[in-house]
Amino acid sequence: MAEKIRFSPSICLTHDCNLSCIYCYQSHCVGNVMSFDTAKRCIDTIFSSIPVECSGVEIGFIGGEPLLEFELIKQIVDYVASKNFPDEYIFFASTNGTLLTEEMKSWFKEHKDRFVLGLSLDGTPETHNYNRCDSYGSIDFDFFINTWPNQGVKMTLSEHSLANLAANIKHIHSLGFKQISGVNLFEGTFDWGQERFIDMLLPQLTELVEFYVENDDLTINQMLDRRLILCEEKPRKKRKWCGIGTGTLFFDTDGSIMPCAFCTPMTFDVSTISRIRQTDFSVDNDFIDDECFNECYMYPICPYCAGANYLTEGTFKTRSKKKCKIQKLITLYSAELQARRMVKNPDRFSDAEKYNLINAIKKIRKHYLPEFVDIIEKASQ
Repeated sequence: MAEKIRFSPSICLTHDCNLSCIYCYQSHCVGNVMSFDTAKRCIDTIFSSIPVECSGVEIGFIGGEPLLEFELIKQIVDYVASKNFPDEYIFFASTNGTLLTEEMKSWFKEHKDRFVLGLSLDGTPETHNYNRCDSYGSIDFDFFINTWPNQGVKMTLSEHSLANLAANIKHIHSLGFKQISGVNLFEGTFDWGQERFIDMLLPQLTELVEFYVENDDLTINQMLDRRLILCEEKPRKKRKWCGIGTGTLFFDTDGSIMPCAFCTPMTFDVSTISRIRQTDFSVDNDFIDDECFNECYMYPICPYCAGANYLTEGTFKTRSKKKCKIQKLITLYSAELQARRMVKNPDRFSDAEKYNLINAIKKIRKHYLPEFVDIIEKASQ
């Protein structure tokens, strides 16, 4: 029987944000806020639309910065509780963490089993302050760690933070966070295909592999924790990489429904949004790049945001190839890390997992290592 998944719609509480991060692709409109009446309609629509294959619903609160509308959050949570919906549900909000008052902290602690806050944190004070408006000193890290000890933080990489990636990740773990659930190359029109980024990233990945082999009690950060055995899946299945338009519906402040949290009026103009909304999101093949699917071994694990791709390419079908080389490099080091962890702790893997993982590692090295041999040797000298 197939494992059931959660329905993951998002509700945009406000377009406004109290920060202006260097990599943000959104346009923030002060005063564009959802009303409680609109929020109730969104909630009713969500609970009447949960797909049969889903076991429950995770409702995400998004902005801008969602904690700007803390009072609205409380109203929505109380409304859902009063309705006695039959489906399991949980709330989640990603926050920059700078607006939390003692009143907010107390409320979130009371509701921590039903509401999770995820923190955006880019690393050391120097890196975080450069990327995120000198906001490091405004964050109560202990509150997040003590309230949701198993919740990871989200890190977004800028050009500035890439050269210090290992130090940034080590710093986050040193604060007490057990995992980094997101380490993402920021989206938009920026060109990650430049060779200098490969030169910057390679020694950082080398250092991180050593760190995670030595500290094998830590959860590997999301960038390096790629499910390599999916590359061995046969036959390879044509499916969307995400739930855009189906499982990740986005309710804008006026209640209008968008396909995901990227494809919104904060990212695209009105005419582009209109074209996007005419897409039939149930046709997975319209989101499959045939060249990638047929020619690239790591296709099943190569991170991909359909909305960000539309921003740069004007299509969901053909993927931008600007990140190909950097993603190949990351996959190579993911394979190296997982190989060394398997050798160090073989009992953590079943025989079938070992077999498929070893095959995947061998093929990843065969396909991608030759492209990087010279630069790896140069870096090691």
